[in-house]
Amino acid sequence: MNMRRSVGVAAASAAALLVAGCGGGGPQSGGDSKLTGDKIVLGVLNDQSGAYSELSGRNSVKAVEMAIADFKAKHGDDAVTKNISVETADHQNKPDVANSKAQEMYDRKGVDAILDVPTSSAALKVADVAKEKKKLYFNIGAATTDLTGKSCNRYTFHYAYDTYMLAHGTGTVTTEQVGKNWYILYPNYAFGQDMEKSFSAAIGAAGGQVVGKDGAPFPNTSGDYSSFLLKAPTLNPKPQVLGTMQAGAELVNVVKQYNEFKLREKGVGLAVGLMFITDIHSLTPAALAGTTYTDAWYWNFDQQNREWADRFQSETGTRPSFAHAANYSAAMQYLEAVQAAGSDDADAVVKELEGKEVNDLFLRNGKIRAEDHRVVHDAYLAQVKPQAEVKEPWDYVKILKTIPAAEAFRAPSADCKL
Repeated sequence: MNMRRSVGVAAASAAALLVAGCGGGGPQSGGDSKLTGDKIVLGVLNDQSGAYSELSGRNSVKAVEMAIADFKAKHGDDAVTKNISVETADHQNKPDVANSKAQEMYDRKGVDAILDVPTSSAALKVADVAKEKKKLYFNIGAATTDLTGKSCNRYTFHYAYDTYMLAHGTGTVTTEQVGKNWYILYPNYAFGQDMEKSFSAAIGAAGGQVVGKDGAPFPNTSGDYSSFLLKAPTLNPKPQVLGTMQAGAELVNVVKQYNEFKLREKGVGLAVGLMFITDIHSLTPAALAGTTYTDAWYWNFDQQNREWADRFQSETGTRPSFAHAANYSAAMQYLEAVQAAGSDDADAVVKELEGKEVNDLFLRNGKIRAEDHRVVHDAYLAQVKPQAEVKEPWDYVKILKTIPAAEAFRAPSADCKL
């Protein structure tokens, strides 16, 4: 895969911003480096054709390539290695495919670290493979808290978000400000089941109750949620909030049908468990105006984010989701750890990462917890703007509140034994 040999002023500036929290001045790329085969291979394993392909997909590969270019621009001749490449595969949101692709990446493709892996059931399989192979894995796209709970391991890092973070923000605020009675619709697999559990806990803690809940098929190839949505207003007590836990293309279908059946006019408000900027773009802000949700990162939050988003858009033709930014950050932090260790040995890299405090493009007030490998950082309570307030394409959100890193994520779980 071709890597850009040079980057412009904007790239150099972005790389400079990464100095804080990144180990600098590692060993020379000559005799002191201890690299397996004198190269590093990063693997991006995700959904490239299905429900989650827009929010991450092939554009996450581009984000990782951008990180490689910036790493080389920052370290130049002092880089541990200049031979860095990317392997990629589509796991089709299937756990068995994710398992086989991860094994192939580690064993046949020489991958040192796998990144991304949306779909929690697939993510848990890859975590098992990483543990078995003693190879690094940075989960970006999956939300299950089991990755830092009963399924945690020494070689897996949970990077961007999880169900606790989403529920702690959206579930609490919506219960306090919109309505106490909820009906939860979730995709019936590991992610959705964990979301239902986390949101139910947050709703209860905020003084609300779940009056009904249903698991919808995943993947929902028909795209039909009508039986669930028509059921909601008939429940007793009647829900004031429909909490949809679908994501990507499936969320788009739920919201379209929610509007079609005029549930808001029937007194059932909408809360979205997980939403990406790509979802809002697909639906248009008009379909979601006023919807509050929890975001891990927003492209137009500040100048640093916007400059990187401009570069990303020039490469891809689209604005980045938080998954794209997190893949960039995880790739950069992995490469910086290799640089600091002078080696791509997995245990040496883990040692460099554990306990590290980071401020970079994605991680604000970030820390890689040694106890469970949960990467904590500031999160954001966001609200979709009315169409009339949208002044430029893709700037669909206003940030209502920054949720400090210390509050956004749960404490380390006793179930995690690294």
